[in-house]
Amino acid sequence: MHLTTPEQIDQKLHKILPKVTKPGRYVGGEFNSVVKNWAATPLKASLVFPDIYDIGISNVGLKILYDILNARADCLAERSYAVWRDMEDLMRQHSVPLYSMESHHPLSQFDLIGFSIPYETLYTNTLNVIDLAGIPVMSVERSDNHPIIIAGGHSTLNPEPMHAFIDAFVIGEGEEVISEIADVVLRHKLSDGSRDRGAILRDLASLKGVYVPLYYDVDYHSDNTIRAITPNQPFASAIVTKRMVPVLPPPPTKFIVPNIEAVHNRISVEIMRGCTRGCRFCHAGIINRPVRERSVQEVVEAVAAAIDSTGFEEVALLSLSSSDYSNITELVKAVSERFADKHLGISLPSLRIETVSVDLMDQLRDRRGTGFTLAPEAASERMRRTINKYISDEQLLETVREIYSRGWTTVKLYFMIGHPSETLEDVQAIADLCKRVLSEGRKIIGGRARVNAGVSTFVPKPHTPFQWVQCDDMDQIRQKQDLLRRVLKDRNIKLSWTVAEDTMIEAWLSRGDRNISRVIHTAWKKGVKFDAWQEERKFSHWLQAFEEEGIDPSFYTHRTRNVDEVFPWEHISTAVSKKFLFQDYAMSLKQQIREDCRKQCYACGILPTFIEERRQNPGDFWKCPHVKPKTETLAVV
Repeated sequence: MHLTTPEQIDQKLHKILPKVTKPGRYVGGEFNSVVKNWAATPLKASLVFPDIYDIGISNVGLKILYDILNARADCLAERSYAVWRDMEDLMRQHSVPLYSMESHHPLSQFDLIGFSIPYETLYTNTLNVIDLAGIPVMSVERSDNHPIIIAGGHSTLNPEPMHAFIDAFVIGEGEEVISEIADVVLRHKLSDGSRDRGAILRDLASLKGVYVPLYYDVDYHSDNTIRAITPNQPFASAIVTKRMVPVLPPPPTKFIVPNIEAVHNRISVEIMRGCTRGCRFCHAGIINRPVRERSVQEVVEAVAAAIDSTGFEEVALLSLSSSDYSNITELVKAVSERFADKHLGISLPSLRIETVSVDLMDQLRDRRGTGFTLAPEAASERMRRTINKYISDEQLLETVREIYSRGWTTVKLYFMIGHPSETLEDVQAIADLCKRVLSEGRKIIGGRARVNAGVSTFVPKPHTPFQWVQCDDMDQIRQKQDLLRRVLKDRNIKLSWTVAEDTMIEAWLSRGDRNISRVIHTAWKKGVKFDAWQEERKFSHWLQAFEEEGIDPSFYTHRTRNVDEVFPWEHISTAVSKKFLFQDYAMSLKQQIREDCRKQCYACGILPTFIEERRQNPGDFWKCPHVKPKTETLAVV
């Protein structure tokens, strides 16, 4: 029988924690964590990142929601994370349910549990967290006594593989809708002192951007493709369109300081959301449209507040494309000058090759020892045109020469293999380009020059122009990786890659339908969890789960989709039209480029939807060359 009070849990933890690795993962009490009066606060929410504390403590999405909910007087938000194997074994042995970090209350006693699921390899962990909390894994088996379980994050833009386990999904951005969800749950709880599950789910389904799988039916053709996805209740929308925040709210600054060394012990400030580049493989680039920026002043003040509240000595200025931020050089200069006495480290992920300026690199000169990262993604000009990330080799090499000449010794290059229509010649081009980059470095700094080449494998993602294409099979992936290993043997070139098994798991789950939920459940029951951890991967268990459920895994990975195929995510809209995506896919077959949509609007569909969102906030400011604010309305220009 599970322990039910924090006091009972604490008594057991005194015996358990000395026996596990890194007990600091499980104790809570961190600086800046928020502890409210449990008995006096009517709505209780648990926010869960379904990986270990070391990773989850840095999740920006959870930090945002934690701040929003705890800012309400009528709500408390506490955190929980997946526990490592040794801790789980002892918790199950001693009947200790998964509990919150702040108060050590069991998760089952919360009114609302919210999962952040940014990537698919957290699916089995999510099931394990629910089970360890003493809550039925299957949504239909939960009663009014159980919390409402919601989930959001990038992976949930195709919610169907997890439809059987999650009560409601947040589609899109959560800053506004999380309060609306809290209002619904609280209203029902206060009305009669209980949680009327059916009534809550009905009201949640009426919120824009909330998807409740219970209220939708999926009809299949005989070949297992989908015939139609239709709502089975009049209050459920036929299409659930993602939520978009018209203007980015102030970023969180009072970060929780972890008890132990975390993956990212730093300040994280989102400077821009969205991307205008249109890389055809990029899921995030589609689902985060449109671009919204924070001002230089707002970012600098957020960094200052975060330094005061945490003492961190590094800041990451986050976006999908940091060097596309309108005032990036001014921002880096402002942060560097404002905090010059603190020797603050500045991290800029996702720098564009064609927009990395000499001024920006000079501003980052104090970071020379860490290496400079560029992501060409493909090495042949034909493949760059295919994926709509076109730069010439000379542009890349000129940027590399500037990097080495300013004191960096290591250039990190990110590539993908497995792009549509890729040949072995295109893969060979990766090796050739790495050698050319190293050669340029040796001309400038001699034998100190290094190249780190990270080569991942492309997975076609939902809501992208490549959602129609098939994924490389394991033999194709290994053939390409073997080629790179053979020809990149220079001791100054470090090669890393994604193992083929990881690619298959991601591909099955990212484009799965409702049938995949059965496979996930069976795999989890076989002990599958921590799929993102190489030492924990149980690939053979996944294959056994497919076999036991009578499902062919190649159906989801090695099959080109028909033009008119109904996708499992057909009823979920990112506000970018399917027509636009297919047009872009057709252009890829001809290696045709779409330029940055800051220069020209291609009518992808995002602006009309976004303008409707903006009508509710006409006084707010948003930088976009295609939208002009007016007193009452917004117009495309």
